Amino acid sequence: MHALRAGVLRQAPHDKVCYFMYVRNFLCLKKERLREYTQSEKEEIIMSEKRKVPGTGGDHYVPYEERTGGESVVFFTRDLSARGLVKIYERIQEALGGKVAVKLHTGEKNGPNIIPRDWVRTLLEEKLPNGVIIETNSYYEGDRDSTEKHRETLKVNGWTFAPVDIMDESGAVALPVKGGKWFTEMSMGKTLTEYDSLLALTHFKGHTKGGFGGSNKNIGIGCADGKVGKAMIHTTPGQSDQWDISDEEFMERMTESAKAVADYFGKRIAYINVMRNMSVSCDCEGIYAEPVVTPNVGICASLDILALDQACVDIIYAMREEERHALVERMETRHGLRQLSYMKELGMGNDRYVLVDIDQDDRRMDLVDAVRDLAPFEG
Repeated sequence: MHALRAGVLRQAPHDKVCYFMYVRNFLCLKKERLREYTQSEKEEIIMSEKRKVPGTGGDHYVPYEERTGGESVVFFTRDLSARGLVKIYERIQEALGGKVAVKLHTGEKNGPNIIPRDWVRTLLEEKLPNGVIIETNSYYEGDRDSTEKHRETLKVNGWTFAPVDIMDESGAVALPVKGGKWFTEMSMGKTLTEYDSLLALTHFKGHTKGGFGGSNKNIGIGCADGKVGKAMIHTTPGQSDQWDISDEEFMERMTESAKAVADYFGKRIAYINVMRNMSVSCDCEGIYAEPVVTPNVGICASLDILALDQACVDIIYAMREEERHALVERMETRHGLRQLSYMKELGMGNDRYVLVDIDQDDRRMDLVDAVRDLAPFEG
């Protein structure tokens, strides 16, 4: 057996379905997939997948007053600047210590909407001098589907002021998924477990598959390794279309992956969502992203991943129709709101929260305050 393949098999999940996907996607086989399985075993695996039923309601927004359960704290600032980022980081920094991983989307070459590099540089220099930006290679063909190309893209985009760990450069590691429907384990970039804590620093925006990309997407897709973990989320075993999984099933798979990361770090993880340059497109689309039409809002942060993503979605829905239309349409047509309901089902956090305005002496604010007098987007 090829040495590299043998190494992957030693790390492969014991669950047969995960194992099937793990090996298939690593080898990138088509007609000759998994010769070591008999035809009946392959059929058993595929039937097992078909018996799993996704949830529903990913195209339906649940108003705050219809939600139940506890409340978490979400901090908010209108200050879209390096200083604003540092200020809001200070509200959630107690969760972080030791060797800190900073998970953000560094973007395709010359992508116009990613979090400004000078903001991140200021944050790292002032608050996280030993922080390491973490990334994984992409599943799709492009500027980041190999470590060599990914390193070149990092240089083009200006991520040269801090170390960047492409975590799957030397392989993958399996993290358990507790209580999952689709997975018992998820394949992550190998070096993820070398960090003591994690900051998910997320550009909140739309997403072609997920409807929206918040902290859940950032760690769920972004920490999964490029050729195996991401394939487990995106592709049904035996299918030639690598993007065949969509709607509620995709949201659930992505969320289970995020849960594996959140569970691994426990109380040593914090989340920031930057609501700026919110195209309906992901930063994966780079210069081909749809033009931004949604107003910039501010920065939100929390120790609760669900409360944070839910608050950002609520802020979008609180906008005027002409301001929110594009992002709401993207979220609902992709059934992206299933991310939120499934996070709640998995016990990842609360969908109710107290929104705290750090610009106004930490007073409690409502959603109307957050979207009052928004300026039209100017690129």
